[in-house]
Amino acid sequence: MPRQRITLITLGVADMARARRFYEAWGWAPHGSSQPGVTFYQMNGAVLALFGRDDLAADQGRPGAGLGTGAVTLAQNCADDAETDAVFQAALEAGAAVLKRPEKVFWGGYSGYFADPDGHVWEIATNPFWPLDPDGSLTLPDA
Repeated sequence: MPRQRITLITLGVADMARARRFYEAWGWAPHGSSQPGVTFYQMNGAVLALFGRDDLAADQGRPGAGLGTGAVTLAQNCADDAETDAVFQAALEAGAAVLKRPEKVFWGGYSGYFADPDGHVWEIATNPFWPLDPDGSLTLPDA
């Protein structure tokens, strides 16, 4: 599976209701699987998510971090845990810094976080509830 891809873009937000209002006013429609703590938007082959800043920092393994304005986690979903480990390791070998090694997570998947040399945060994950297309693209299932 190609590594040059993005499947999920998560934006840390201070106020979910305000963020949802903005995106809806801009013409984006929340996906039916959105929940009070997270809003999903289906894009062409990828998904944009809005997630509370504090919850995002905790999930990255750094609770209490002041993410500030413009907080973003870029995500790449993998077909299985072995691929997640391989992609994560390749990033480390290329110079990334570990934030949280891949592990089983509360939502039923497997994920870890690293920062690239400029500090941009990436999540590499396996999500058993969101199967990938053969080309590695992600399409949310119907709610």
